[in-house]
Amino acid sequence: MSAGSRKASIHRDTAETKIALEVDLDGTGASEVSTGVAFFDHMLTLLARHSMVDLKVKADGDTDVDYHHTVEDVGIVLGQAIKQALGDKAGIRRYGFFILPMDETLARCAVDLSNRPILVYQADVSNYMVKDFNIALIREFFQGLANSLGCNLHLKLEYGEEPHHVAEALFKAFARALRQAVETDPRQGGRVPSTKGTLA
Repeated sequence: MSAGSRKASIHRDTAETKIALEVDLDGTGASEVSTGVAFFDHMLTLLARHSMVDLKVKADGDTDVDYHHTVEDVGIVLGQAIKQALGDKAGIRRYGFFILPMDETLARCAVDLSNRPILVYQADVSNYMVKDFNIALIREFFQGLANSLGCNLHLKLEYGEEPHHVAEALFKAFARALRQAVETDPRQGGRVPSTKGTLA
């Protein structure tokens, strides 16, 4: 990572997945995404667009077995990349919150880039399938991301049933909250937003 930039590039190879991922926190929401899971590609593309984080992802996983490893591992790597791009977090807003409507669905997200990983995820629906994608895997994505980024992440489906709308609302709510949290706050004067003096 070059001095003054908020970019990161991560490569992660395991027996289950091979992932190359790049982020630019000060981007325009551009994305190049290929995970082998079409619906997941759609979610990552809109995550980039609504967070204004440029995102490149190339993932090869054991999708013939299941989508679980690919979805979870991309979450892990995305969290690692955002954490690396943030550096010591000096000058950022740290907190983000958004309530997002998606047709009949309403989702809420709150995030704290505190370096304390926890996921609180509440999203119960009667139908979990979008074509061959089980939206229950969204929890695994955000669990991996919260753990590796080191953030408090609270996601709640207030209401909604249509699984595509539910998934999209959760991803977009997170994207918008993340956008707030990683933004630089001119009133911080370059300070780390914590009375401890560190968020490492």
